[in-house]
Amino acid sequence: MIVLSEHVDYWNHDGWKDPYSSSFYTDRQGAYERRFGLESAYTPQMVVDGTEEFVGSDAAAAQKAFAREIEAVKLAVQLSSISVESNAIQAQVEAGPLPQKSKSDADVYAVLALNHAESRVARGENAGRTLDHTAVVRSITRVGGIRPGQSFSQQINLKLEPVSGPDNLRLVVFVQESHQGRILGAAAAPLVK
Repeated sequence: MIVLSEHVDYWNHDGWKDPYSSSFYTDRQGAYERRFGLESAYTPQMVVDGTEEFVGSDAAAAQKAFAREIEAVKLAVQLSSISVESNAIQAQVEAGPLPQKSKSDADVYAVLALNHAESRVARGENAGRTLDHTAVVRSITRVGGIRPGQSFSQQINLKLEPVSGPDNLRLVVFVQESHQGRILGAAAAPLVK
């Protein structure tokens, strides 16, 4: 199981801003909202393999979703030749082939995520608390695409933000049906300098 936490920015009010939030992640949640036919966005929301969503604190729904998706056939995705420089990460990504009978193309994304993060809340309903976070997404970059019947093989280069030491980062690559559809396959690796 590969977990990613995308912090939305619509809670950035009451005098406190989530330091890990971004309008990009809010836009991604909005695309899921439209795809799933929801009346509005909410948190905590969990999306499993791009196929279903539910309140993230619903452990029973999560277990059922995990059990269903673990049985699904996944596209092979591999990461190799990972190197970390002072401000960049390079890796070789292999994926596919995308089945010829696929109904759509797929996008290949590379994600840099913090293994662990904390935020100290100054104001609002969580004022005075320190919140622990896992797998906090710092960047999502579309690195290519795959058409039905094709594979993907590419050396990728990602910028490493200076505030993140590589020992607290993971690199995740996932293949997703275009228009934020089903996750077809994924791979993850810790970054070690």
